[in-house]
Amino acid sequence: MLLTRGRPERVQVTLRTLPAGMLRGAARLPVLTALSLAACAIAASSAFALSAHGQLLRLAPHLRANTNQSSNWFGYNQGTLEQGSKLFNSITGDWTVPTATQHTAGGAENSSDWIGIGGGCVDSGCTATDSTLIQTGTEQDVSSTGAPSYSVWWELVPAPSLTITSMTVNPGDHMHASIAEVVPDSNLWTITIKDLTNGQSYTTTVPYTSTHLTAEWIEETPLLLGTNAGFAALPNLTSPAFDLATTNGAPANLKATEQMQLIDSGGNVIGSPSAPDPDADGFNACTWAGTCTAPSSS
Repeated sequence: MLLTRGRPERVQVTLRTLPAGMLRGAARLPVLTALSLAACAIAASSAFALSAHGQLLRLAPHLRANTNQSSNWFGYNQGTLEQGSKLFNSITGDWTVPTATQHTAGGAENSSDWIGIGGGCVDSGCTATDSTLIQTGTEQDVSSTGAPSYSVWWELVPAPSLTITSMTVNPGDHMHASIAEVVPDSNLWTITIKDLTNGQSYTTTVPYTSTHLTAEWIEETPLLLGTNAGFAALPNLTSPAFDLATTNGAPANLKATEQMQLIDSGGNVIGSPSAPDPDADGFNACTWAGTCTAPSSS
């Protein structure tokens, strides 16, 4: 059962699938497990409603020196082997909710910004990946008519993500998120996401078995399920300006070698993280661009 701290919150279930398409055959969790966890999540609240929108991790071959590439996410990824066998028990990060506008007229477009533990590249060359993922973030979508919408969510892969309908976010809002084990290696996690602009927040404590092998700060295009199934098109987005990134209570000390780029089906780079900011705890993320300018200040 989900254990929610603070006042009761209304959430909406969103189907998100297992990490898949990983390099070199990383393992998937069984579909029956996903369905079982989904049922438990739905039973935990009468306010849940099923949606046909989801996310799928898909990594692309390492096409550029020192830069891993993905067909649905970009940002920074730290892994246990790249970090000298470090295991991740907590992560934090701040970002600004991007303004989303339509890139291609007449088409619906979708994006998310999030922090998470698990699900990424274990080593710097991304020859090994992880199949667990606990995450929270914001969603920035544009309808086929060009109307934008914004929301907040959290997720325990492979269970459905939960949209936090009690929180209202707008472009330009300053977000802070944290994911931390109550006790290291207990696999009991507290997830908190706050809108520092309007004062709204959400906290929940949940059991989740994690490998603790990776940590991420990501901008992503989700996988859409249903009639128009497939990876979402990327909208135009202002930079989320990720900042104040930490792992295990210490500054993340991001490195350029930990960058992940977003590519389209033709292998063209359409999403790029910048180099780290001066204190190596943040970065810009630029859509529809092969390069991105780093923040000039911490």
